[in-house]
Amino acid sequence: MSADCIFCKITAGSIPSKSIYEDDNVIAFHDIRPMAKVHFLIVPKKHIETLKDCAAEDQDLLGGMMLLAPKLAAEQGLIGYKTLMNVGREGGQEVFHIHLHVYGGGAAA
Repeated sequence: MSADCIFCKITAGSIPSKSIYEDDNVIAFHDIRPMAKVHFLIVPKKHIETLKDCAAEDQDLLGGMMLLAPKLAAEQGLIGYKTLMNVGREGGQEVFHIHLHVYGGGAAA
């Protein structure tokens, strides 16, 4: 856990979120700045700054995130959707704790 990381604070429960799923490894919640009608994040509880910082030991975590995405997308009413993981400042990453965006259903209102 990183003391100054907003996603670490969310996974610890010290900052509220509109959660849609949680298990021992990840939490999923609606994005506060949605890019589509449905836009949620899948965030590991383990603090890893960027995808470039992942190691072989993180393979199951990353695979679990990808397999969770279609399940949660269906539960949120999405038939088709996009997934996105920004990597590094140059790749558009704003929060330096890996997270998978899942979004669809047309433009946000």
